[in-house]
Amino acid sequence: MASNSGPKSLNRSQNNGSSNTSNNSDKQVIHTTSSSKSSSGHPPVRSKPNSAKRSVTPNSRAANPNNNDDSEPARVRVAVRVRPRDAEDLNSEADYADCVELQPELKRLKLRKNNWNADSYKFDEVFTDSASQRRVYEVVAKPVVESVINGYNGTIMAYGQTGTGKTYTMGRLGKHDPSERGIMVRSLEDILANTSPTLDTVEISYLQLYLESIQDLLAPEKNNIPIAEDPKTGEVSLPGAAVVKIRDLDQFLQLVQIGESNRHAANTKMNTESSRSHAILMVYIQRSSLGKADNEVSPQDRDSKRSMGNNMNTLHKSKLLIVDLAGSERIAKSGAEGHMLEETKFINLSLTSLGKCINALAENSSHIPTRDSKLTRMLRDSFGGSARTSLIITIGPSARHHAETSSTIMFGQRAMKVVNMLKLKEEFDYESLCRKLENQVDYLIAENERQQKIREDDKEEMEKKLIEYRNSFAEVESSLDARSQLFENENNRLVSENQRLLDELKLQKDRNDVLHDQVARLEMSLKQSKQNQLEGSSYQKMLADTTQMYEKKIAELMEQIEDEHSQIERAEDQLAKVKQMLSDHQKSTERQEKQEIDDLKDKLQKMCQVYDKTVNDFQSLKTENVELLSEKATSSEELQKLTQKLSAEEKQRKHMEDEFYKLKKMVAENVNGNGDKSSTMKEINGKVHPGFGNSLSFSRSFQQREAIPRVSKIFEEVGLEKTIAMLKSQDLEVQIHAVKAVANLAAEDSNQEKIVEEGGLDALLMLLGSSENTTIHRVASGAIANLAMSEKNQGLIMSKGGAHLLASIASKTDDPQTLRMVAGAIANLCGNQKLHASLKEDGAIKALLGMGGSGNSDVIAQIARGMANFAKCESRGTVQGYRKGRSLLFEDGALPWLIDNCATNSSSTRRHIELALCHLAQNDENAPDFVSSGSVKELMRISSESTREDIRNLAKKTLKLNPMFQSEMEC
Repeated sequence: MASNSGPKSLNRSQNNGSSNTSNNSDKQVIHTTSSSKSSSGHPPVRSKPNSAKRSVTPNSRAANPNNNDDSEPARVRVAVRVRPRDAEDLNSEADYADCVELQPELKRLKLRKNNWNADSYKFDEVFTDSASQRRVYEVVAKPVVESVINGYNGTIMAYGQTGTGKTYTMGRLGKHDPSERGIMVRSLEDILANTSPTLDTVEISYLQLYLESIQDLLAPEKNNIPIAEDPKTGEVSLPGAAVVKIRDLDQFLQLVQIGESNRHAANTKMNTESSRSHAILMVYIQRSSLGKADNEVSPQDRDSKRSMGNNMNTLHKSKLLIVDLAGSERIAKSGAEGHMLEETKFINLSLTSLGKCINALAENSSHIPTRDSKLTRMLRDSFGGSARTSLIITIGPSARHHAETSSTIMFGQRAMKVVNMLKLKEEFDYESLCRKLENQVDYLIAENERQQKIREDDKEEMEKKLIEYRNSFAEVESSLDARSQLFENENNRLVSENQRLLDELKLQKDRNDVLHDQVARLEMSLKQSKQNQLEGSSYQKMLADTTQMYEKKIAELMEQIEDEHSQIERAEDQLAKVKQMLSDHQKSTERQEKQEIDDLKDKLQKMCQVYDKTVNDFQSLKTENVELLSEKATSSEELQKLTQKLSAEEKQRKHMEDEFYKLKKMVAENVNGNGDKSSTMKEINGKVHPGFGNSLSFSRSFQQREAIPRVSKIFEEVGLEKTIAMLKSQDLEVQIHAVKAVANLAAEDSNQEKIVEEGGLDALLMLLGSSENTTIHRVASGAIANLAMSEKNQGLIMSKGGAHLLASIASKTDDPQTLRMVAGAIANLCGNQKLHASLKEDGAIKALLGMGGSGNSDVIAQIARGMANFAKCESRGTVQGYRKGRSLLFEDGALPWLIDNCATNSSSTRRHIELALCHLAQNDENAPDFVSSGSVKELMRISSESTREDIRNLAKKTLKLNPMFQSEMEC
């Protein structure tokens, strides 16, 4: 909803004149391209930005080249749907006639003031009570959905009095009957059918505006989500809201079921399932397509561009809001009180703010009060903004609600005067291209760093190995040097021995040469002797002897020479063997060195592995040591703080007791003029009203008496913190006065959070467990019942054993007023499904049913209310699919108790019992118990005799859908 009074007001004034005479929403809008992006990754909730801050990409294009304006006005389309007459309308037919007359063929509606006067109104479409869900969707929502698919923002909203069918029109799931599906499911079905799951993105957020606080229905832990506005573009976003990507319709239905289970609803006189919050479904669509420049080039050029990475995609980003507003209601008709009264105030306040904005836009006011409510801030783009908007208003035909129907119709008439400026958000996908390049650069940088790190690690490892190898090589080299020196010495010895043998052989050769010379001389001498033989015969005999002697010596020398030759050959063989041995020794040494090097490598690798493991173990031990030291320091600090806190609380308690004794003295002095102290205290003790209303809050009627205002004023002066501290006093009288003061303070919703923060809940539970006084039991139980109305306090009560204490009190007392307080507290806890199992385990359900034996009507009324709360939560969980199995109530005999008390005279008690039976019967697992106990007959009676139409319809539906019940009815 726009809040700028400049260009927006001018556009409204220019187009308002033709808004009622022409259907501008059916025109083809002019395309524009916006370069604004959402930093959160999905389209935020946007308002219409200031025209001076709007940014347009250089390639913006318009559908009409002769028109320089980039937008076209589109009036808000409004349709009317009339709810069929319900049972209350039929029952009151004698007193009230229909005040609405429909003319659907003329798209007109007449609202009768009386029998002779009526006002006529024209709308874009008028639906009768027989209009189908499909026709409502195609007329009201489908044009908006098609615009959203094409890139425009859109809004579909339902407005009307509570109980007129807004949630049925918008959020009906139609699990069993597809024809009953509402606008929400049908819209997502069309969107998913017209988008590609691979190229396009569809995301949703589901929120509720409850008590002027935005809560996430898909993630209930996210509460009070802030609304952020971009100061430059004027766009509105919801940081922190959960955004879920949708793959198919089944996933969407599951998410909507989860959201509906977390949405606040209540039972009022106007509607048994009245929505207490505004529900907003946000659908974000992002579609990708080739840009115009890429489509105009030839296929060959486009292929070349794509191969070079120059093709550019365009993105269409759009947003669809489906808004199910909570119904406006009057307190006198809805019967809201207590917490529901606060809900009604916030609902009506936000709807009033929305109506003010519609009035301002319809009147072309210069100021649009969009900041009066969070609802109008979230919808600022839907009225007077840039979204195509369709509004369906729902009314009832009965004249009993003439004022509400008239107000709803006038709201629709004013909304028809609002004109929006539609804009197409189209932008080049620079972000995805930049992201892709950044990812590539990051990958390359990381790969480069990784490779560099690997190289550095390899270098360091190789250097370490090289140093180790050098050391090992030095050791091997020294060993080889020693062995080589040994072999060299041996070789020298063998060489010297060989040289000696060669010298001996040479000497022997020289000797042989000498002998050869002697033989030659002897032969010459022999010849000469033969020559001289003739000369002298005397010399022949001597010559023969000499010759024989020399021949013998020659033979000996020849034998000696042969022996020396054999010795030389043996020496040569021995030398060859020595050389072979030396060669073999060198080869074996090389193999041994290689084997030793391999062994050293294996040992080095094992040592590295052991070292790495040792380093990792050391790091882990070091980390554990640091964590242990940190935990030790934290524990020491916490122990010291607790010690100081306990000391301070002890001093404070003593101080409070002293002050209270002073206050008692002051009370005695104040009442001396009217009576003695004991009579006044007795009067104060008896003035606490024991009853609860529909919301089970303590009545503070005792403050209207004469003596109580003085005590209340004293407690107000003392303060809540000191009053709660008095609950821990050892004086019984002090405890009684303090617990009464806390109980009356707990009756106000504004005081409950303060009481819990100051430890009041813990003190009340302590009193229940430790005190034996009946008055303390009654008043403390009432205070806990008041605190148990808050869902946050319910979890605290259960976690601190409150249910077990309440069950114990119920078993100890027979006082009807105390039992009523205890039953009311347990009944409030039964309204929280998360606590059902704990209530069963702590015996609270058994104790609640056991209190029915008192016979007191007020106690029975609270028991019936607790059974209805418990059964309703179980039924909701069963229908939504996250709870299975037989009801926990049946194990403690709840069904016979409900049947026995169906005939009670109290209409409120009877209504709660009937609701409990109908909700229990909706679970198929409970059907055998209903059949075996004969409870089906009671359901048949409820379906025809119940005083409430909604309960009769619920009973009929339950009997119709269950086959076992049908068989039992036929018998």
